[in-house]
Amino acid sequence: MQQVIPEPGRFLDFATAAQEVLRLLHNRLGFDLWMVTRTEKDDWIVLNAEDHGYGVTDGTVFRWADSFCFHMVTGEGPRIAPRSDSVPAYAAAPIGRQVKIGAYVGVPLNRADGSLFGTLCAIHPAPQPAAIQAEQPLVELLSGLLSTILITELRAADEQRRAERAQAEALADSLTGLYNRRGWDQLLAAEEERCRRYGHPACVLSIDLDGLKTVNDSLGHAAGDDLLRRCAEILRSAIRQQDVAARLGGDEFAILCVECDLPGVRGLIERIRTAFAASGIGASLGVASRDPARGLVHAVEQADQAMYAEKRAAPFLRA
Repeated sequence: MQQVIPEPGRFLDFATAAQEVLRLLHNRLGFDLWMVTRTEKDDWIVLNAEDHGYGVTDGTVFRWADSFCFHMVTGEGPRIAPRSDSVPAYAAAPIGRQVKIGAYVGVPLNRADGSLFGTLCAIHPAPQPAAIQAEQPLVELLSGLLSTILITELRAADEQRRAERAQAEALADSLTGLYNRRGWDQLLAAEEERCRRYGHPACVLSIDLDGLKTVNDSLGHAAGDDLLRRCAEILRSAIRQQDVAARLGGDEFAILCVECDLPGVRGLIERIRTAFAASGIGASLGVASRDPARGLVHAVEQADQAMYAEKRAAPFLRA
């Protein structure tokens, strides 16, 4: 057999390594669909797919609890099932009613602390020979290698995020010190790339001050500037170090909550509302979480819509 020597730099990143592993396993074991996935709350997100018949692509989202992998990680089913219908948990799984599954392979992908990141898995429409169970050590070895690459890359991604923040310091709003529109757009795009690559959750908070024009007209622009600065200070104090707060222009502000879902952002919203009330600042707020299929730009649009809906709900307060 001819020895295959990997090209230099072939496995420099997790996505490339994952795709190579999926291709290798497909060539060795068959199976029409191999995937590297991310679990995030109720979502089961396909990060990489080697598909030969199911029509699954990168970025496809399923319901985590519906999957065979959910039952595999809870210990209700084996990591390799040559006949998946012989395993009660797999036979009853809702995903089996969505697509035809005769055989299954699945192993966990773990973070540095041992918690579940996602899975390396495969399905095939027809049952497979029992002999494929002998391949479990290979699949687990490859899963372990991918987990190691992932852990290293996630640490590097954190460092990259900090470097981006440092580079974007020049893109600050001169009045408030928060990121300006250009800085916001730049950091949002960088975070979207990480979300797509690793399946990270994220939320966007849209904030519009109430009554800035009235303050400017009645008390002068110096008072209006002071209001904007006080708002910025509250936002800066409320967010976590990894989050992004920006003044997008006029009385419009936004926050990007990194690796955070809607339940996680509720506490931030309450802190901001409480601090605004204590400072006599009126504002309308809207929040949206990133949809893995639509991305952060769509979340920004949804947060804006929610904010404007709140503003319309009490127009007599919004002068």
